[in-house]
Amino acid sequence: YICSGIKTSADVKVGDTITAVDRPAPEAIAGFEDVKPMVFAGVYPVEADQYEDLRASLEKLQLNDASLTFEPESSLALGFGFRCGFLGLLHMEIIQERLYREFNMDVITTVPNVSYRITTTQGDTLEVHNPSGLPEITKIAKIEEPYILAQIITKSEFLGNVIKLCIDKRGVMKNQTFITQDRVEVNFDMPLSEIVFDFYDKLKSISKGYASFDYHRTGYQLSKLVKLDILLNSEPVDALSSLIYADHAYDFGRKMCEKLKELIPRQQFDIAIQAAIGAKIIARETVKAVRKDVTAKCYGGDISRKRKLLEKQKKGKKRMRQIGNVEVPQSAFLAVLKMD
Repeated sequence: YICSGIKTSADVKVGDTITAVDRPAPEAIAGFEDVKPMVFAGVYPVEADQYEDLRASLEKLQLNDASLTFEPESSLALGFGFRCGFLGLLHMEIIQERLYREFNMDVITTVPNVSYRITTTQGDTLEVHNPSGLPEITKIAKIEEPYILAQIITKSEFLGNVIKLCIDKRGVMKNQTFITQDRVEVNFDMPLSEIVFDFYDKLKSISKGYASFDYHRTGYQLSKLVKLDILLNSEPVDALSSLIYADHAYDFGRKMCEKLKELIPRQQFDIAIQAAIGAKIIARETVKAVRKDVTAKCYGGDISRKRKLLEKQKKGKKRMRQIGNVEVPQSAFLAVLKMD
């Protein structure tokens, strides 16, 4: 083993074989594999002109954290950013916090997702990395999502919980093998999109840490997916959009609206939080306005005086709603990812 300070190329990783130029090794030393990311999410700078600074910051982080992977991507609403791979949701939070503390980079993290294969009605095949790149619903013939073969080794006492978790994540059991008396290996065929969200964290939780997880891509399969949009006062929030299995869309949309209602600060006007599939609204919550008691100065007198003041306030609220912007705090993006 060689400890080195090589920092000239991002392609040099732990586990690479170092060989002589004049006597090159015929093959690399076996036994080393790249760390597989478990969560994929878009990371975008808050200020568009900080794109190159963000790239430099991620490259520096990658020098002492080989498990972080990233590649450039773009979004219609968020501009240029990077599609990053993380080991889990905790790792994603740590990277975001390090970007802020060590490099003073304020970033927006999108909902974790995977790449989907879209076949259009014209017969063209597209690869879509985020929901904003999805064609119109009328132009989509079919959507295929990547599937994996998941290999989980755990103690036999946690086997029931592990199997239930995998089935809840649309997994189909392939086989089950007892390695020793109290250790078992189970293989599941399941969608990659179900493991990128919070699967790894839940697996560690239900097994008290006694479960190892590995996966291999097995190709694409046809799936019933829909694009779920989150609207704030009828304006879509691109970073919170997601492609989701149709049967899970209603529950996920409702939970997301409830969570955002807790996190978005109250304004001088009502904020409507809606979850929508296309033009159909499937869930709604309202953040009530901060109200001032404009009738407090009326001591008695005719009711028309109070009504006049309330009508004046109502017009002001309406005008404010038309020109006001809803600021979504970064904590809201992170909290949405942790929903059960």
